Amino acid sequence: MALFHYKASNVSGEVQQGEMEAEDTRQVIIELQRDQLIPLQVKRITGLRGLLRYGMGSQGKKIGHKQILSFAKELATLLKAGLPLEGALSLMARLSSDDAMSEVIDALNESIKGGNTFSRALEKHKEIFPRLFISMIKAGEAGGMLGQALDRITDYMERSQALRESVRSALIYPTILLLVAAISVMVLLIFVVPQFSQMFQDMGRELPLPTQVVLAAGDFLKHYWWLLLAFLLLGIALFRTWIEKAENRYRWDRWLLRVPLVGDLLLKVETARLSRTLSSLLHNGLTLLNAVTLSQEVLNNRYIAQAIDQAAQKLKQGKGLSAPLIEQRVLPELAIRMLQVGEESGDIGTMLADVADVYDREVRETVQRLLTLVEPVLIVGLGLIIAGIIISILLAMLSVNDLAF
Repeated sequence: MALFHYKASNVSGEVQQGEMEAEDTRQVIIELQRDQLIPLQVKRITGLRGLLRYGMGSQGKKIGHKQILSFAKELATLLKAGLPLEGALSLMARLSSDDAMSEVIDALNESIKGGNTFSRALEKHKEIFPRLFISMIKAGEAGGMLGQALDRITDYMERSQALRESVRSALIYPTILLLVAAISVMVLLIFVVPQFSQMFQDMGRELPLPTQVVLAAGDFLKHYWWLLLAFLLLGIALFRTWIEKAENRYRWDRWLLRVPLVGDLLLKVETARLSRTLSSLLHNGLTLLNAVTLSQEVLNNRYIAQAIDQAAQKLKQGKGLSAPLIEQRVLPELAIRMLQVGEESGDIGTMLADVADVYDREVRETVQRLLTLVEPVLIVGLGLIIAGIIISILLAMLSVNDLAF
């Protein structure tokens, strides 16, 4: 995703400008036209300016997922307590300890006082509030159930956050283990191995090939570590530039799904996320077609998102959702069969919530299985590398003394 600055004209001829996160310029134009605006200029914000401006208030503090979740929970509580929307927002702005969020809440309240609906006020802050959030609010307003809509939004966001945190927390230990392994090997090669290098040179004997390789690696890291770092940073920059193109991102995401173990985990994560989103949107009153169209935004994998988009096109033709998904052969068969049961029973929303629960558990179990496999592999791998370095030194010492195994 990238950040774009746009200028657009409404039906009255007034020029509006703002910022929007999107995959490319075409998506920005589509979003503007969907809001009945005529695009005049769309320009991508790049570099440090884009990083600093994205998702921030005028104070420069980032407004992220946790602040939005807290905002939705507090507002839902105040509305259920009987406060009108304007009064609830005014109270939240006064009590908020986050200056950037307080500023946004004030802006929302002023927009509502000016005659806009809550969803329309949120649309003026698209760089902060996701379109999914805004659509769920709009559906709640249409049904006169804004409080219930906020409750469902908070439940959806909390479950989504829990899924992310479970995966993130599980990856902390192997990440630390990998870093420790890399640092240990570098310390050996940079500081320990060179101590033997001078000794071997003074003896004037030709060293075994494994020893020469280890000594060369240590010498390279000691004197040219900056070159290795430069190549690493250049590789990352080139990869990010390459993957920004839609066709390259599609190929990359398709390849990831085919990677053993990792692909299975990614598919389950995306299935859980998609099912949870669809369920929440349907329970908020959106039609199935609109829910499917919006749910593509929460998917990180472009290959799966395109399959869902193709299914949505067939849904427009009255073919249902499960049948096109079976043809796509992207989502797990169990998820599609459960969706099919939901379609036949007329309660797709509840069945999708069950699918999300099933795959939430599957994700946690898969992560634990991967950790069970990865941890010993990393430990054994580190042991073999260190053992190889030590053996190469011992070989040199034995050869110098004309000893053989």
